[in-house]
This record gives sequence, structure tokens and C-alpha cells, in this order.
Amino acid sequence: MKVGVLALQGDFAEHLVMLRRLGVDSREVRLADDLDELAALIIPGGESTTIGKLATTYGLIDPLRNFGKKNPIWGTCAGAIFLARDAHGNQPLLELMDLKVSRNAFGPQVESFEIDLIIPALEHPETPYHAVFIRAPLIDEIGKDVEALARIPDSEDHGGKIVAAQEGRFLATSFHPELTKDIRFHRYFLDFVRDQI
Repeated sequence: MKVGVLALQGDFAEHLVMLRRLGVDSREVRLADDLDELAALIIPGGESTTIGKLATTYGLIDPLRNFGKKNPIWGTCAGAIFLARDAHGNQPLLELMDLKVSRNAFGPQVESFEIDLIIPALEHPETPYHAVFIRAPLIDEIGKDVEALARIPDSEDHGGKIVAAQEGRFLATSFHPELTKDIRFHRYFLDFVRDQI
């Protein structure tokens, strides 16, 4: 099994380190041909408009959409925005996952934060997952076939704000699992990649 990481911009190197820690063959993806023979793809955090513009420039939008018709894709932070159907603005999106996402919903970089979340879908769910939010998006709306995997408790919102979701072979997280030492989210993604190959 080989997993690619979109390497146009952002913290793709950190995802590659995590994949190698888990013993997974991985590759940087910059051109359409780089998608060949991949089982899955991770779209990293960074700047979503920049990732979208570069993907357009390098002719990657359609190849990525076609790849997503059969293969799992995980978007983290900016990658979650790029994966979504709607980001409240005019920017290139893959529109593969039935999400509406708000960019920088938690404020600018100086208001970045970390929080422990209980995520039942992960192994050892009783152990909090330490999530890192940097200029993070918020998942405003999810489609009927999308499952909310993690929420930030909010006294004004009875269900809490959604910060991780899954729709079939697509996974989106508002936070940066690659910036922690906790491999559980990467392992979760890899497990459902293996289920589909």
C-alpha cells in the first residue's frame, strides 16, 4: 500500500514522517502522474486558497477529483477546506465531501490553540486526543451521509462544534494530527484505506 501526500504547499513533510513511522510507503504528489499506483492521498494543512490555485496551475483539480471517485482522501485543516463542497467564498475546491466549511473560524494565527478531545472512533477512545488548531476551519454543516467524528464542546451549541468528519472514503479534520506524536488518527485513516483495497 502506497499513500501520497499532496506537496504543493503546507506541512506535507510532517505527514510523510507520520506515515513512515507507521511503516507505510509514501510519496509526495505534485503532478497528476504522481497519483499513479497510490491507494490513498492526504491533503495537508497550509493555506487553502494557495493550495487550490497551485492545483489549478498544475492541472491537478480534475485528476484529484477522479482519484477521489475510487480512493480515500484525508484533508487536514486547509486540506479539509479544499476537500469540501463549500467554503463560503470563491476559491478552487475539489467538492468531493459534503461539507460546508468556514475558513479561519477560530481566529488568526495568534489565537491558535490546543485542546484534548474524546474521539470514540479512535483506538483507546478513553485516552484524550491532543488536537492542535492553527488558523483552523470549522465544519459548519455536514450532509446526511457524513458522520461527525469529533466536536469541541460549546455551551452555546448543544452538540458542539464539529472538527472532524467522515463520509465514506473521505476524512476531514480541522486540526493537525501530523503536529502531534499521537499516531491514532493516521492509523484510523490507514485502517479504512486497507478495508477498501
